[in-house]
Amino acid sequence: MNLAMKPLSEVTKRAVNVLSREIGIADTVRFLNQFSTGYGNYTDEREALFADLTLDEILSATRGARPGHVPNKRLKRADGKGGRSAARR
Repeated sequence: MNLAMKPLSEVTKRAVNVLSREIGIADTVRFLNQFSTGYGNYTDEREALFADLTLDEILSATRGARPGHVPNKRLKRADGKGGRSAARR
């Protein structure tokens, strides 16, 4: 048994080769992407992206992008419409 510690780059290369052979390239990439930390500052980017929009505008755009979406009737809109019926309150 070889107990010598190999460089991490070699271990990574061997692991990727094994994964690629056993589960295929596409699933290997999907698996490895789970561990990516990404880059940038999501909070700053989100604030810049949505700076000129209200929550209702964002929700409306999101719902419009999902054909066949049935809104959750329990959620109350900013204009006071929707939400639970008076009998259930």
